[in-house]
Amino acid sequence: MGVSTDPRLGLGLGHQDHPLLGQQVRDIASGTVGRLMAVVVEEVPTHRGTRRARLAYIRRDGGGRELATAVGNIEQFDGIPGDPGKKAG
Repeated sequence: MGVSTDPRLGLGLGHQDHPLLGQQVRDIASGTVGRLMAVVVEEVPTHRGTRRARLAYIRRDGGGRELATAVGNIEQFDGIPGDPGKKAG
């Protein structure tokens, strides 16, 4: 039994597929660079109650705790890891 490619069904446990999964990305809000580990739909508290949000989880190259950010805040990063200001090549 394979993983469904229907984005409405997800990958299980709230996880969703994303074209950048497993790749180097940058969070444009914080400048954090790391590998996209998961995209998850979660209930997020707001001042008006809870709402569902798609969150991207990024793990820095050095390891440690994963950073959660909005999926819309991530972009592919093809620079030099550890130096978000420099491009490779």
